[in-house]
Amino acid sequence: MLDMPGHTAAENRAEPSIWLPSHVPVSILPLNGKGRNIDAAQGQEESPYAEPSPGSLLTAYRKMVLGRRFDEQATALARQGRLAVHPSSLGQEACQVAAALALRATDWLFPTYRDCVALVSRGIDPVEALTLLRGDAHCGYDPVRHRTAPQCTPLATHAAHATGLAHGERLKGADTVALALVGDGATSEGDFHEALNLAGVLRAPVVFLVQNNGYAISVPFSEQCAAPGLAYKGVGYGVRSEHVDGNDAAAVLAVLTTAVEDARAGGGPWLVEAHTYRMAPHTSADDPSRYRTAAEADRWRDRDPVARLESALRERGLLTDEDVKAAAAEAEAYAADVRERLSVDPDLDPASLLDHVFGAPPAHLMEQQSSLRAGLEDC
Repeated sequence: MLDMPGHTAAENRAEPSIWLPSHVPVSILPLNGKGRNIDAAQGQEESPYAEPSPGSLLTAYRKMVLGRRFDEQATALARQGRLAVHPSSLGQEACQVAAALALRATDWLFPTYRDCVALVSRGIDPVEALTLLRGDAHCGYDPVRHRTAPQCTPLATHAAHATGLAHGERLKGADTVALALVGDGATSEGDFHEALNLAGVLRAPVVFLVQNNGYAISVPFSEQCAAPGLAYKGVGYGVRSEHVDGNDAAAVLAVLTTAVEDARAGGGPWLVEAHTYRMAPHTSADDPSRYRTAAEADRWRDRDPVARLESALRERGLLTDEDVKAAAAEAEAYAADVRERLSVDPDLDPASLLDHVFGAPPAHLMEQQSSLRAGLEDC
C-alpha cells in the first residue's frame, strides 16, 4: 500500500500524518500545456504518482473530446424539450474520463446525475445514459452488465452503497474496487460521512472521488466547509486522502490509478478531492450569473482541461492536426447519432412502472400490476 508498507491498522492510527494529502494539489501538466509544471513543482516533494503513458493520455484526450461534444448535445436536447433536464459536466471532463479509465471492467462505478460523460466513457450507450434525464426510467442501462450503479440523484446516498459493495466483493474473494463519484455539496451530507467511517473501519477497497467544482448548486465552497480542503476530511476516518488539480487529466488519472490499485491490493479506502470548475449552469434550468461572476468563469476557462491536455500532447509531439480533426469528427458523428435517436419518442409500457421493484414481487404488487394492465386495455 502506498506510503505505509508493513503498517498495521493500529500503527496507522498512531501516525495520522500518513493519511494527509500532499502539501499542494498534485499536478503534472502546466496550464498552457507547454514545458514543465513549475508552479506544481514548487513546495511539493517528488511525486509518488507515475505519469500516465502516452497511449493512456491519447485515449483520455479522445474520450474527453467525445465527452464534451456529447455533453453539449445533451444540453441542446434539454433546451429543445427532448430531455427533462441536463446537469452539464462541462469543464469537468478530466475527472469524468479519468474515473472511467482508472477502473478495470470488473470494477464498479457509482455515478451521480452529473456523470453522464463518465458513463459513456465506460462504454455505456449514450441514449441509455440519458434515459434517466429524459424521464423514461430510473435507469436506462443494465447495472450488472456494465458494473455501473444507477445514477444517484439524492446526494451521497450511493457512497454507502459503494462501500458495501466493495466490502461484499472482498468477502467473496474478488479483487473488485468500487469508485464513487460525489460533488462537493455531497460532502455535507451525513451519508457521505457514514460511508467514509464504515469504509475506514472495514478497510474496504473503495475510492471516493470528490469533484469540487466550487459550488453546491449556488452555495460557494467557503460557505460549505471550514476545513482547508475536502481531502482533509479523510484523516478523521482513517482514510488515505489526496487532492489533485482536477483540470489536469494526467494528474487525475495518475492519482486515481494509484488509489484504485492500492485499494485493490489491500491498502484500504481513499478519498481524492479534485479541484475543478463547472463552466456551465448547475442544470439547464439554472442561471449561474446570479451567484458567480463572469470574470470568475473566464479565469477557469483559461484552465480548460481539454485544451490543456491537447496543448501538452502537441508540445510532446504526440498529437497532430490530423489527430485533432479525427477526434473532432468522431465526436461530431457520435453527437449526431445521439441527436437522431433521441428525436424519436420512446415506446413506453406504463405497466413497467412496477418492474424491478422487488427481486421476487409480492402478491399485492402483482395484483396492482394486473389491475393496471386491465385498466390500460380498457383505454
